[in-house]
Amino acid sequence: MKQFLITTAGVFAGLVLFLIGVPFLLIVMAAGAAKPAPTPSHAVLELDLRDPLTDQDPINPFASFGRRSMSVMSVIETLDRAGKDGKVKALLVRLPDGGMAPAAADEIRLALKKFRAAGKPVFAHSQGLYPSGVVTSTYMLGASADELWMQPGASFQAVGISSEDVFLKRAFDKYGVKADYEQRYEFKNAVNPYLYSDYTPAHREAQLSWMGSVYGSALANAATDRKLTPEALRTNLEAGPYLAEEALKLRLIDKVGQVKEIETAALAKAGKDSELVSFEKYMRASRERVHKPGPAIAIVEGEGAIVTGHDGSTNPFSTSSSMYSDDISEALYDAIEDKDVKAIVFRVSSPGGSDTASEQILAAVRAAKAAKKPVVVSMGTYAASGGYWVSSEASAIVAHPTTLTGSIGVFGGKFAVGEALQRFGVDMRQIGVGGAYAGAFSSGAPMTQAQRAAFSGWMDRIYDNFITRVASGRNLPPERVREIAKGRVWTGAQAREIGLVDEVGGFYQAVDKAKALAGLKGEVRLKRMTTQTSPFEALESALGISATSVRTLAAAAWVMGDPRAQGVLDEMAQERLRSGGAMVLAPTPVK
Repeated sequence: MKQFLITTAGVFAGLVLFLIGVPFLLIVMAAGAAKPAPTPSHAVLELDLRDPLTDQDPINPFASFGRRSMSVMSVIETLDRAGKDGKVKALLVRLPDGGMAPAAADEIRLALKKFRAAGKPVFAHSQGLYPSGVVTSTYMLGASADELWMQPGASFQAVGISSEDVFLKRAFDKYGVKADYEQRYEFKNAVNPYLYSDYTPAHREAQLSWMGSVYGSALANAATDRKLTPEALRTNLEAGPYLAEEALKLRLIDKVGQVKEIETAALAKAGKDSELVSFEKYMRASRERVHKPGPAIAIVEGEGAIVTGHDGSTNPFSTSSSMYSDDISEALYDAIEDKDVKAIVFRVSSPGGSDTASEQILAAVRAAKAAKKPVVVSMGTYAASGGYWVSSEASAIVAHPTTLTGSIGVFGGKFAVGEALQRFGVDMRQIGVGGAYAGAFSSGAPMTQAQRAAFSGWMDRIYDNFITRVASGRNLPPERVREIAKGRVWTGAQAREIGLVDEVGGFYQAVDKAKALAGLKGEVRLKRMTTQTSPFEALESALGISATSVRTLAAAAWVMGDPRAQGVLDEMAQERLRSGGAMVLAPTPVK
């Protein structure tokens, strides 16, 4: 009876998925594939940055399901196209209330300046600037517009940058938890909150250093755009907070007005019969689908923690991202084998991860250079630790002045909770065979002296490997690398001064560098090597069935007469015919 009930429940769940889930997902996919409306002849694009931005578009097609989401890369690529589009006359930017990732603000600021250089005005509107995150970067981005507006009575609190960390050492001591970690070296402070009850001198020094660099960079850029001296701007900002009307008197903004008023102003500037167009709709409508032959620069993208293996997430709606070493290295090797590809821009936005996964990716970078295809790394929000490992031997590295990079170091260890559990009557015991190190990472007790010595030696070897890669890739003496390593985080501006970065700039500066290294001139095609997983493949991963089976289910739903599925399949068939393909409902081999 129990097995019968389990089987019945499984069949019922399958029927629900088949009759409701599949048609629903098909409708969503068809809506995304539908031909977008044409851009009006006088368009004002409205770019809303109030939702969080990722650095890159997610590989998973359902990652942004049910929420608005854009990436820094999709924004700047769309702005590049809009700048060349005669139908687009102006841009309206809605600023977030809090802080932005500094490097993301830097990247979009460069895109706005390029858009303005094409003779197209940029309007920015804020409903308030509050001291959450790096709000100075948000203000810097708004200051790069032709006109920066604020809502009447809105708060202007771009007064600086602060950071707060929670230290758990005293709580661990109280409850018997042992943080058994090692660091290489004193600046590798990711685990400091577990080991100490306050900032160490090295932790405080590094933190204040990069924060000061980020703050100084934002002030310098904003002062240039507002035509003020950095000193005057800093004095006015730090004397805040203000209301919008007070900020206007200090020339920190240009106008005070509601969103409707700035929309009217932007439309008037764009000319007669102008229309407001959603940036996301324009992005989908203008995305290039035709690949022209000829020389190309390959774009390989990686965002998130660096891990081994392929992206095989079982949750198609997951919003997390990782750099899977098999996927990234495969994309690099594909670029090597592509005869049209003459150089590679490797976009990296990662705080680090596995050293073995990082080394696998770095090996592919070396292979590309050996194949006479220069690799230029474009650093996003951060390219630290493993993110710097994969970048270290590139032909050139381009970073934003506020990119967090370096952190040439390593940490590792465990939490020993045996004593804490004993206080609640829980006893942990360990048995095993083989060497004593086999039990080094048990959670019952701290490492023994012998285990600690073996673990420490292993950490030293990884650190030495990191030093070697950086010294070789950056043409620096190992002794010099050891001086600037020790796990310290640098900003891109600081990293350029000490030889860890070649140039300060954004993605398109990295493209220009790749063109120069490859000896290419004029317009060059960009060919993305890391592509989005198809919706069918995402469902395959989630449901444990093949993509062919999902297609078969869709066909079956059509045969059963479901009008929603039938409409979707008709639309898909027409799209296939328009693109010269054929609609195949029978099972086909899955690549």
